[in-house]
Amino acid sequence: MNINIIKADYSDGKHGAEIPMLLNLYASDPMGGGAALSCHVLTNLVAALAEIPHAFSVIAYADNKPAGLVNCFETFSTFACQPLINIHDVVVLGEYRGLGISQKMLAKVEEIARSKNCCKITLEVLEYNDIAKSSYKKFGFSGYELDPKTGAALFWQKAL
Repeated sequence: MNINIIKADYSDGKHGAEIPMLLNLYASDPMGGGAALSCHVLTNLVAALAEIPHAFSVIAYADNKPAGLVNCFETFSTFACQPLINIHDVVVLGEYRGLGISQKMLAKVEEIARSKNCCKITLEVLEYNDIAKSSYKKFGFSGYELDPKTGAALFWQKAL
């Protein structure tokens, strides 16, 4: 199987259709929340991402079919005084899992991060998503803590 990983072009109609399709399949999965994206999101996502100067997406193709997606945002580490990349979504469609696609997409994200002189790449993962955690650990990610005495960082939210 031929695997190709590219940085998406938000102005490309093909990419513009594939990004919400892939993200919707992920959102519909139990690890993505188990609910399809709204029509508003499906219709407006790519245009909204294109308006964010530090957003980028990576798409994986398996034999020229969309198989995976990573959505990322460049932000800033005040402690390092350097940019960083936050991975917001990682998607590999079920029929393409086990082919190393997530590792290849993460490598593309790292390549982009290094080209921007980023100090690190961050992401969040659900506590019981053991498959994703295994993939991230294999790529070199680990839990975040400044000092074991203060404990591991927790990802919190407040819905608005």
